[in-house]
This record gives sequence, structure tokens and C-alpha cells, in this order.
Amino acid sequence: MKYVFATLCLFCFFVQPLLAETVAGVTLPETSQVEDTDLVLNGIGIRKATWFKVKVYVAGLYLTTKSNEPESILDSSSPKRLVMQFVRDVEADKLTNGWTEGFKKNVTDLSALQKRLDQFNGYMSDIQDGQAIDLTFSQAGVGVSFAGASKGTIEGQDFARALLSVWLGPEPPNGDLKDGLLGRK
Repeated sequence: MKYVFATLCLFCFFVQPLLAETVAGVTLPETSQVEDTDLVLNGIGIRKATWFKVKVYVAGLYLTTKSNEPESILDSSSPKRLVMQFVRDVEADKLTNGWTEGFKKNVTDLSALQKRLDQFNGYMSDIQDGQAIDLTFSQAGVGVSFAGASKGTIEGQDFARALLSVWLGPEPPNGDLKDGLLGRK
């Protein structure tokens, strides 16, 4: 019986990292699915507020195949998913200000996207510690799920690319988060 228990413990020790990844107490599964497409966890990172380095959320990026090249990820029309699991309460205005700032820093011409950014920001409300925002990138656009409730889809591959560039563009919220999502950490 001792050997069975020891074997089981060793199995769990070596297999657990293959099944999930944990950062700041948040565990994300190694796989996800968009429509009929299987996705793998490309990377995981933590968003820290610029001041005081307060942890805000843990994010995981799921792709059809792993890549550490931001431009190829942004240019790909393959399904993707970005999950943000919050580790603190965040007010709606801080979320919307963050999205708007991220777009301004990483998108050359915001005028064509402004109406859809406003629609996206309209989906936001206060989020609590432990809740998640799930962004699903597909041919239809970006599906938004907020705290477990589907909010809708923002149409357009241009919007999808711009939204993903908030994390993978030249000026992400923080470099460690970008590196984590790209599997560089």
C-alpha cells in the first residue's frame, strides 16, 4: 500500500504541471476550447498596477499553437482566448480607463475603433476579487464574458487585433505581463 501511495504522489507531482499553471494563487488550465478548436495555454502573467506594484489580475493567453512572437499572434486569424482572473476588486471606471489608455498607447488610428471601444467599455462594471473577464477571439470578433455572464460580441478583426495589442503591443500594461503571456517567463 505504501508503494501505491508513493507512486500516486510522484505521478501527481510530475503530471500536475502539465495540467495547469499557477501564478499568485490563480491556477489556469493548460487547455481551452473556442467553438470546435482546441487551444493550449501559451503563457500566464500578472498585471500589476504601476504604482505600488499592487497585483490586479492574472491573465492567461490560449492559442492554437504556442508562439512567443507578438506580431504573428496579432496577425493570426486563428481562435484565441485571453482570461483575466482578478485578485482584487476593481471599479468599472478604472477598467474602462485602462482599456482606453491601452488602446491609445498601442493603436495608431483609434477613430475607426472608437464606437466599438465604447461598446466594449459599456460591458464593464465593478469586478470583484475572484471574478474573471474572458475574451474569446474568433472570426465573428471578440466575445466578452464578464464575471461568468456573456455580454456580447464586438465585431471586426481590426478591433480584435487592437484589443489584443493592449497586452502584446509595444506598450503593454507591464512588461512582465507581456512576457508571461508570450511564454517567455
